[in-house]
Amino acid sequence: MGPMKSCLFAILAAGLFMPTARAADAPLSVSVPRLTLSTVRKMAHAAIAACEKAGYQVSVTVVDADGIPQIMERDTLAPPLSAKISFGKAYTAAMFHAKGSVLQKQAPKRVALARAGLHLVLSAGSVPLAVGGRFYGAIGVSGTPDGMLDERCAQAGFNAVRDDLDLQ
Repeated sequence: MGPMKSCLFAILAAGLFMPTARAADAPLSVSVPRLTLSTVRKMAHAAIAACEKAGYQVSVTVVDADGIPQIMERDTLAPPLSAKISFGKAYTAAMFHAKGSVLQKQAPKRVALARAGLHLVLSAGSVPLAVGGRFYGAIGVSGTPDGMLDERCAQAGFNAVRDDLDLQ
């Protein structure tokens, strides 16, 4: 190999092992916003109180951004199945970053997903927890005779902490 080729090879080889500007600027970790236990308790209790005020006992589940439950509360006489449904509503809202009422309108298009056994509940009764450019997860409520009432209770739960989260 001649001196010119050797020099060119050395330059190319060095370039392969040097970090590119993009890789050097890339963060080495990510920050994932999480709600504290006291915050999700406050949300769950506010949602239950809103439904109790309307005359219904319900179940409430708050999930994080990955759809993992942080808290599940079931009022004394809430139907036992409502606990599982509130989780499904919260999980679905977290996965799609959308209210249950919006997803319910899209349900015919998403029937295959709902049948896939993915814990998806395409029904009104959930609210994504997004504020200040951060996505925290979702809250789901089940137990009233109307999904829109479930959703109003879920919104009341989120509203109980929303302003505090917005100030962070």
